[in-house]
Amino acid sequence: MSEQLAFKEFHWLLAIIQSIDVGVVVFDLDYRIDTWNSFMENHSGQSARDVYKKSFFQVFPEINESWFRRKVEQVLTLETPLHTIWEQRPFVVRFRTYQPITGQEDFMYQNTTLLPLVSISGQIQHVCLIVYDVTSIAVSRKHSLLARQELEQLSRMDRLTGLNNRGYWEEELKREFARYRRHGSMLSLLMLDIDHFKTINDTHGHQVGDRVIQALARLISDNIRDIDIAGRYGGEEFVILLPNVESAGASLLAERLRRKVSALEVVHDQLQLGFTISIGVADLFEPCARYDQLIERADHALYESKRGGRNRVTVYSGESS
Repeated sequence: MSEQLAFKEFHWLLAIIQSIDVGVVVFDLDYRIDTWNSFMENHSGQSARDVYKKSFFQVFPEINESWFRRKVEQVLTLETPLHTIWEQRPFVVRFRTYQPITGQEDFMYQNTTLLPLVSISGQIQHVCLIVYDVTSIAVSRKHSLLARQELEQLSRMDRLTGLNNRGYWEEELKREFARYRRHGSMLSLLMLDIDHFKTINDTHGHQVGDRVIQALARLISDNIRDIDIAGRYGGEEFVILLPNVESAGASLLAERLRRKVSALEVVHDQLQLGFTISIGVADLFEPCARYDQLIERADHALYESKRGGRNRVTVYSGESS
């Protein structure tokens, strides 16, 4: 190959590197920069002359140096390319993004490749970092994931209370019951019912009844653990699943809820309305063959609270069944 032809091919290669819409940085084994294309200039605000022979870590002080050095060492040791993707690490070098559609993001999401570069002598003396702007893909993926999460949330939510609907909490009860069958883990169930709710509706109207239901739902949400599962059973009845809790602990929560509800007032227009709840408590201390037997036990205990005068907590016992 003539020197003139070789020079032409080298010129073409430089033109391609400068025009492609990816970042190209070449640095030596001391991390001093030798090549810096127009993509890097445009997004960093620094020209090739500004960064030439500077340390890569001086140009990008925000980079995790120990992590980056480990990745380069892998490339040099294995003599193969190494890739990073935005799902694992959103970016390697922090650039702002200026795309109009993805302008709500503060930075450019990136996929990157580290390439070992073999010299004419056959030795690896340089490494090439290629930076791909995948912000549009990342933002689209994140929006799709968020939309799916919102749909899942809506599919398991009771619209009036914001708590879990019966379909969801019953599936969670099945899962917890399966854990109990496999590992012997404990589980308690609270069943709550608003006392004289029909009278509230008949006297003050369904809008006030809805306010009462919502007030109880908020109080429940504010007084349970993150791992507890609260849901609406139907109408004015609620349930709370308490993983790893026996009936003694569950009854303490039930009594706390009962007292707080007794002190609560629902305000609607000029009306200030108090109400009470009755609660049934059951656990798996006595073995169950089916998950819905725990619901039956809690429901039976709730019935005993109602029969005993309401505004009280009853713990299920086999003797009272």
